[in-house]
Amino acid sequence: MRFDLSAQEEAEELRTWRSKRFRILVCVDGSEESYVGLRFAAEIGRSEECDIILAYVRPADQGLRTGGLQLRVARENMLDWGLELPSVKYLKQGFEILMEAGHMAEEWDAVHTHTDVWGDPLGDNKTEYRHESGKSIVLKLKTAPDVVSGILDQYELGPYNLMTLGEPSRWQGEIHSFWDAGVVQKVAMLSPCSVLVARNGAERTGFLICTDGSEQSFEAARRAAVLAHYCDSPITLFSVTPDHEGQPQAEEVVARAKAMLEDLDIPVAGTVVGVGDPVEQIVEAGAGHGVIVVSDSGKSRLKRFLAGSVAFGVMGRAKTSVLNVR
Repeated sequence: MRFDLSAQEEAEELRTWRSKRFRILVCVDGSEESYVGLRFAAEIGRSEECDIILAYVRPADQGLRTGGLQLRVARENMLDWGLELPSVKYLKQGFEILMEAGHMAEEWDAVHTHTDVWGDPLGDNKTEYRHESGKSIVLKLKTAPDVVSGILDQYELGPYNLMTLGEPSRWQGEIHSFWDAGVVQKVAMLSPCSVLVARNGAERTGFLICTDGSEQSFEAARRAAVLAHYCDSPITLFSVTPDHEGQPQAEEVVARAKAMLEDLDIPVAGTVVGVGDPVEQIVEAGAGHGVIVVSDSGKSRLKRFLAGSVAFGVMGRAKTSVLNVR
């Protein structure tokens, strides 16, 4: 009992420590888009107060097909496995991207952890690189019944402030999303934290930050603007009204948002107002930007799953990366 209490206290202390840091969960699947998300995380995660956790979720009992895998060696250090498993290759590629971005140095300590899960021979494996400043970069090979539950379970081990995912292969409408949503759409709907759906767009620059005048959208705009400013990325504020009668009010909304950011010494490159369907207007206005920022609807997870929102419409239809702030 004493051991159980000590372990529980240690877990609570760790969670409290993590809650004071900015933690980014980067989910990679080998697609170029998932590494777009990693590069975004690398750009905003340079601070010593920011941790980057790079994760690949492997379905349990997937079949290793390694021709005599030495599990003991594999568990010691995943970067020394020398195996052709896709999961290992994808994590190594992400590690190399972070190295090239200057996030790692030789003096960082490495801690390797293995956990038996789901009766799978490989289980969960983690290599954590720790700097004396407290900053850490983690490579996590996670085993789960399916990818969605694995990602959401990893969040519970966090917590995290931001999650990045590669571009979805499909994005269902509101009705079909309940039965046939893909991995990215399900995670985006159910994640408790902000989610970036990353898409290729090297030629695009700047953040298009959308606001509707609500306090929630203003708070989302402030948080996104801090990230954009940290990345030295220009900010355009955008609001939309269904008809021309509402245009003065929409212009007032972006003016208020601009004043709020300038009070924080965050410059705004411009303001734009759209007239028409919100999703169509946001997608069109954001086509030339690197990131479209939308605010979560504030609905519960179940309501988001069942009813959708403008934010999820934009996430599914945009051709550029979309950050849903919650």
